[in-house]
Amino acid sequence: MSDAAQPTAAEVRAAAEAVKAALDRHLDAVERRSGDDDPVVFEAFNALAAAAEVYDELLYDRHDEVTPFEIPGADDSLPPYAGPEEPHALSVLIRRDYAVVEPPRLLAQAQRLADLDPDERGSEAAAVAGTSVHAALGVIFGEYEADEIASRHKEFGLEEGDSTLWVAAAGELPEPGEWLGAPFEQADPQLVVCRFDVSSVFDEDELDEDLEDLTADSS
Repeated sequence: MSDAAQPTAAEVRAAAEAVKAALDRHLDAVERRSGDDDPVVFEAFNALAAAAEVYDELLYDRHDEVTPFEIPGADDSLPPYAGPEEPHALSVLIRRDYAVVEPPRLLAQAQRLADLDPDERGSEAAAVAGTSVHAALGVIFGEYEADEIASRHKEFGLEEGDSTLWVAAAGELPEPGEWLGAPFEQADPQLVVCRFDVSSVFDEDELDEDLEDLTADSS
């Protein structure tokens, strides 16, 4: 980079101050968090990641120096936000994967529900609820909200896989029924304000890092 294009020392200092302020906001959000998926914490995390990235770039451009900071997923989890500055509507997109690991438990729970109110589901559906995994899943997911199934999945013989939640911004609320035919077709990563991912691969990465640290300490 030419000298003329280099950031000034004042710009680098201002970026450093922005990182400090973002650190304070992130810590405050963590201390006041309302739960594991608190959006305020996630937004503070993203703001800190962005401030650290700006500081890192300016520091390198001005002083040919780097920082030891690395924000997991900050660069490749989402593209740059390109939605409205002041969203007037939002869409919450959720995907949760499950494996059916205990079919007998699933079938028993579905049959119990069908027996409690056979008229609601029809006599034929009630009769097969406890014999067909397909029918049992329909009964379970028709009876309980998705969040309740997530918290009670083991009761239904299910095992959690990966999950993600996207909060996407929009200029206005779609017309009723507009997207029901293809609810996820217009999921645009550039409109995502924040997202929350859960995956065992994150735990495996942490385990690998711990093993590498132990190996380094013992060598």
